Amino acid sequence: MTEGERPKSAAAPMRDLGQRIASGVTLALVVLGALWAGVLPFAIVVGAVGVVVTWEWGRIVRSAGVDAILVIQAAAVAAAALLAAWGLAGLGFILVIVAAIISALLAFGERGHMAAFGALYAGLPAVSLVWLHHDGAAGFLAVLFVLLTVWGTDTGAYFAGRLIGGPKLIPLVSPNKTWSGLAGGIVAGSLIGLAFALVRSELSLGYMMFAGALLGAVSQVGDLLESALKREYGVKDASALIPGHGGFMDRIDGLSAAVVAAAIFAMAIDIQAPARALLGLN
Repeated sequence: MTEGERPKSAAAPMRDLGQRIASGVTLALVVLGALWAGVLPFAIVVGAVGVVVTWEWGRIVRSAGVDAILVIQAAAVAAAALLAAWGLAGLGFILVIVAAIISALLAFGERGHMAAFGALYAGLPAVSLVWLHHDGAAGFLAVLFVLLTVWGTDTGAYFAGRLIGGPKLIPLVSPNKTWSGLAGGIVAGSLIGLAFALVRSELSLGYMMFAGALLGAVSQVGDLLESALKREYGVKDASALIPGHGGFMDRIDGLSAAVVAAAIFAMAIDIQAPARALLGLN
């Protein structure tokens, strides 16, 4: 390596990190702005992301562009998000499941079950997010809690893994993830829960710390599952739509798992007030 080449190679990681931070902050601001604007604007943003995710799923699993399966799944996910915004989340869930069944039939004999999962992977988190947000004043707080917990978990896992290192978590699935990163992510999730409880006196400190830790663990499972999917199909990134991050699937893998788990928990506690149930206010 010549002397003139050194600055370039040394600067590359910093440029990549700066690109990742800029892209991440921009996406976060868009999502938080839509969340603040209300249920319908939030549903539009979530539905749009869901449509992109159906395309990325088809790109990975079916090596397909725009085909009948993509059109069906994209339309179902977008419509399901809007139905949830109008208080018809149950119908939205049904629509996503129907789209998955139709996709499986259209792709019969070509890993149809994997084609079907595209509708579920994009649709269930989308409806879950909007459904939680639709629950009055608590809805905003509940969705914000899930978002910040997942983002905090990602950050905690990244820095703990880099600073502490140690044994790999599941090297065959994701060679860069470590046990220290897993622990760091869970601790970070718990700290987000602690912060919410300190800011909002009506929230239980112990419950919120536990909920944050649990969501942090589930989000990392979601991350590993998407890594396993990409490894199975020999794909590095879902797409190249987000500079420094890859695709939308690469950014919402943890969120998808966490919000669906949160919705299932809330549904089991109080289907009429899911956000309050998630926050332990029932």
